[in-house]
Amino acid sequence: MAFEKISAFISTEDGTPGTLLIPKLIFPTLIEAVDKALLPRELAAMVIGPGQIQGSSFTINLETKDSINPIEEVAEGAEISLRSLDFSTVTVTPKKYGVSVRITREMMEDSQFELLQRNIRAIGKRFADKETDLILGAITTGTGATTAGGAAVTIANITESMFDLENADFNPTDFIVGNEVAQDLRNIDTFVEANKAGNTEMMSTGFIGTIYGMPVMRFSTNAGGNATATDAYIIDRSEAYMLAIKRDLTVENFDMPLYDMQGAAITWRFDVQVLRTNAISKITSS
Repeated sequence: MAFEKISAFISTEDGTPGTLLIPKLIFPTLIEAVDKALLPRELAAMVIGPGQIQGSSFTINLETKDSINPIEEVAEGAEISLRSLDFSTVTVTPKKYGVSVRITREMMEDSQFELLQRNIRAIGKRFADKETDLILGAITTGTGATTAGGAAVTIANITESMFDLENADFNPTDFIVGNEVAQDLRNIDTFVEANKAGNTEMMSTGFIGTIYGMPVMRFSTNAGGNATATDAYIIDRSEAYMLAIKRDLTVENFDMPLYDMQGAAITWRFDVQVLRTNAISKITSS
C-alpha cells in the first residue's frame, strides 16, 4: 500500500526527470560533529581557578635559577662574598571571551531537535578548541629553543629537543605533536618494527603512546590558528606554563520578547602564561 502511494508520485507526466515529487522523510536523529584532539589541562604546571583570583590580574613569582652561585673558597681573614636570591614575575590577566546564540520561537517549535541546547553544546566545544589554541600560541611564543627539522621530524630532532631541556636542568616529560608530525612518527621504522620498538603498539593502534618515556599527545590542526600540523613541542609539565580561569564557562539564558526569540550568552575569562621558557622546546618541520 505504501509502495503504491509513493509510486503515484512517480510519473513522467508530472514534473521533469530529477525533480520527481517523492515525499521526503527527515530522520529524527542528529549526527553531531566529530570531536577534535585537544590538549588536556593536566599538562599545565598549575591551574588557578576562579576562587583563587582576586581582582583583574595577579602575578606569579619565580625564583631565578643559580642566582646564588658561585660558591667560592674564602681565604682566612678574607671577606665572605654576599649572595642573595633573584626573582622574576609573570603577570597573569584573564581575558574575556564570549559568543551568543539566538533562536526564534518558530524554529524551536518546528525543529525536531532542541536547537538552543545543541547550539550551546557546540559552542562549549568551540571554547575547548580555543583553550588549546591559546596554549599552543603561548608555548610557541614562549619557547626557549627551537629544533629545525626537515621535510619530516626525525629521531635526531626529538633527542635534540630533549637535550635542550636537560641542558637547562629541566625534565622532558611530554611530547605534543601536530597531525603531520604524528604521521612522521608512524613512518619511522624504529617505532613500527617490533624488534626495534619492543612492542607492536604502533601497528596495532596506529599511534605510539610513549617515546623515550614521554607520553605523546596529538592536537588537531583544526583547533585554531596556532595549531600547526608540522610543529611539535617537548615540555616539562611541572615548569612550562600555567592556566588561569577567572570565570569558568558560563551560560546565561535570555528572552527577547520584542523579536519573539530566546537565546543564551556564553562567556569565559581565561589566560595562559609561560612560566619558564627553557622548559619548552619546539620542533619544526616542513
